[in-house]
Amino acid sequence: MPDIQYLGHSCFRLRGRDGVVICDPYDRSVGLDIGKPAAHIVTVSHQHPDHANVAAVKPMRERIFLIDGPGEYEVGGISVTGVRTFHDKHKGAERGGNTAYVIHMDDIVLCHLGDLGHELTTHQIDEIGNVDVLFIPVGGDETIGPAEAVSIISQIEPRIVIPMHYALNEQRSFEYDLASIDKFVHEVGLKEVNPEEKLNVTSNNLPSEAEETRFVIMKPST
Repeated sequence: MPDIQYLGHSCFRLRGRDGVVICDPYDRSVGLDIGKPAAHIVTVSHQHPDHANVAAVKPMRERIFLIDGPGEYEVGGISVTGVRTFHDKHKGAERGGNTAYVIHMDDIVLCHLGDLGHELTTHQIDEIGNVDVLFIPVGGDETIGPAEAVSIISQIEPRIVIPMHYALNEQRSFEYDLASIDKFVHEVGLKEVNPEEKLNVTSNNLPSEAEETRFVIMKPST
């Protein structure tokens, strides 16, 4: 039953019974202070400093197990699959590559799309497989925007969607012009938004396949 904590931008801390994973730790260029979170595993979707500040993460063992590209990994009961994607619509010609990660933790499947810049191919959807919790960028500019995010959500059909990589009030110094979360909220037709500080996901509290996808807006805990 993973505990999910949002650290801001595209960074999440996932804590399960077999360890802690931090996805896409950022540097101060984001306009936020990530602090010194601790983890056993760090995933990096691409090597831009706002997604690859591994030095900010404290190791919970002798060293951090770093995953920074496509492939299959098994670390102390947590399995991670990196799926090759791109940071733009032109197969990486503009912004380079991006890795989406599928993380199996405590019988829950989580997928972090990193700085995805395009809709997914049939092959990529097959590689990702069934997803319980999807972390998806929605801010546009250097990634997909709200409308594209909705299309990708319909491709993957996750049980829970957690948006990321959108404008936060604290990010006044960030160089990219990201859309606010309000645009995504409007796009998916949410009537009421109550940001959550933590989310605990179990097989019992997941929406069933017959139920609609649940959208969870998380409050950054930086």
